[in-house]
Amino acid sequence: MKIGYLLNTYPVTSSTFIRREIRALEGQGVTVMRYAVRRWADALVDPLDREEQSKTRYLLTGQVPRLLTRAMAEAVTNPIGLARAIGTWGRLVRNAGGGVVRHAAYLLEAVSLRRQAKADRIEHIHAHFSTNAAAVALLCYRLGGPSYSFTAHGPDEFIDWGRSSLALKVAEARFVAAISHYCRVQLTLAAGMEHWDKIHIVRCGLDLSEFPPSKAGFDASAPFVCVGRLCPQKAQVLIVEATARVVLSHPKVKVRLIGDGESRANVEAAIARHGLEGNIELMGWQANDVVRAELGRARALLLPSFAEGLPVVIMEALALGRPAISTYIAGIPELVDESCGWIIPAGSVDHIARALTDCLETPSQALADKGATGRARVQSAHDIDTNARTLATCFAAAKQVSGQPRGGSTR
Repeated sequence: MKIGYLLNTYPVTSSTFIRREIRALEGQGVTVMRYAVRRWADALVDPLDREEQSKTRYLLTGQVPRLLTRAMAEAVTNPIGLARAIGTWGRLVRNAGGGVVRHAAYLLEAVSLRRQAKADRIEHIHAHFSTNAAAVALLCYRLGGPSYSFTAHGPDEFIDWGRSSLALKVAEARFVAAISHYCRVQLTLAAGMEHWDKIHIVRCGLDLSEFPPSKAGFDASAPFVCVGRLCPQKAQVLIVEATARVVLSHPKVKVRLIGDGESRANVEAAIARHGLEGNIELMGWQANDVVRAELGRARALLLPSFAEGLPVVIMEALALGRPAISTYIAGIPELVDESCGWIIPAGSVDHIARALTDCLETPSQALADKGATGRARVQSAHDIDTNARTLATCFAAAKQVSGQPRGGSTR
């Protein structure tokens, strides 16, 4: 079976889980063509990401003349499909309350995708995230292109699902993959209970052979490690505030922040304000092997986010046998509890500081036990090959459903 994977921007530093999913599918005999709207503007630090970039076909980056040429050809060779897609395009614009230019770009990209998918003999298109990429996949389908599905992650996807036409995207999809029970419920609230059976839980996964249990101990020098874009949602500024309290009783506490982003200046200012330059290190983006090594030496992963779906880095830390400190939001409580770490309210400096102190004062064997429990949980629910088989089964079932695009939902 030949599948097209469609992303808005791919690869990016934070999309390692998609790369793993694609390669696991390929390992099971599924041929996957990579498509993306645009190329990531920043430099890719991981060699595997650079390899993925060379395999990806871009619809927009460097392709504007072709977009226009293909649109004119589509009007001549596929007027019925184009008229059908324009009707759906109008609903997307109305639901969004505007954005004609942005949605016009989606339509042009969909035309290009349909023609490229036909040339590549793609049987089905799968998008990651229910936003731009799913809109392009929907319009491509309405043009007469392959059927489509998508994986929804959250949390931003569920903020205003009316404006994003989430119900319409679910209704027209062959199936929808939700990364957690929480995510499945949100999709159902958006689209209606009549679509419950087409929404399947397909969790993000790891190749556990890449994450053997760490042999590093939990000595006093083991740092807390936070991995993620430096942004308000990840709450790194609150990590600094909490560390300023913890350092009063544990002056040698160490925290390493891996990642970069718009909050960097605020984080640096908070570190300087509290004089924590010797306690908190900003490492910037790092290659996957460096991240894995840092997590393997950590006392615990620290991720006190305000908004998440179900972060893959939690799975990585637990797979390595390290506890996790995170917040009880979205799908995180489906993986993290007190048996494998600390789960705390989002936005509370007091709770972050208390969890850091508790972890520092927990004996090494107890931390190792938490890590072992976490690894077993990841083995059970987040094995990449098991989850890829589930996804491949969904693709095979989607292929069996025949029929041309319908009139579509008015929602």
